[in-house]
Amino acid sequence: MPSKAYVTFLAGNGDYVKGVVGLAKGLRKVKTKYPLVVAILPDVPKDHREILVSQGCIVREIEPVYPPENQTQFAMAYYVINYSKLRIWEFVEYSKMIYLDGDIQDFLNMFFKDIYKPISPVYNLVLAMLWRHPENIEFDKVKVVHYCANGSKPWRYTGEEENMDREDIKLLVKRWWDIYNDESLDYKNTIASAEAEAGAEKNCLKGFLTAVSEAVVHYIKAPSAA
Repeated sequence: MPSKAYVTFLAGNGDYVKGVVGLAKGLRKVKTKYPLVVAILPDVPKDHREILVSQGCIVREIEPVYPPENQTQFAMAYYVINYSKLRIWEFVEYSKMIYLDGDIQDFLNMFFKDIYKPISPVYNLVLAMLWRHPENIEFDKVKVVHYCANGSKPWRYTGEEENMDREDIKLLVKRWWDIYNDESLDYKNTIASAEAEAGAEKNCLKGFLTAVSEAVVHYIKAPSAA
């Protein structure tokens, strides 16, 4: 088992599973060598779990974390989801993990490093920054997009919400769908491709060894030394 991993979270039976599939395929597109571990709550249905496994995800069911009983009047149901993400710290079999929300799309491999720095918009583009702080955005250099603005989830996108009719938003949504619909990035196809490449390399080596074994070597007798 790899000692490092990407981790995301999934709860409920809604359409957020599409986001996780898109994330898994995005990581495969950049040829990451680390797995995507999906921490799920018990309410994730069987068919959604099967989809995740079919996309090469490592599915780990976790128990919900509820707020203290004397504070439930201040806690919304949504907080249980956020609190439950703390269970990821229990994945002690991994020496390093990078957490990515399911509505993130990764366009370049992220490296595990020992130096921790604030994440720039290049590696964590929150879409609202496109219209709130455009001076800080180098759009062509963006590698990781967080589709967290209202109406920006690609699998729910209609373009009707505020700011969602922008051309840069439309382009990012299209990029997400291009990756999501790319069948070559499905786990089963990437495995088949890797096996084909390994078979080709094996056959090439076998042919080389056969050629060497069948080669005829001619020796020329050297004159005797005085």
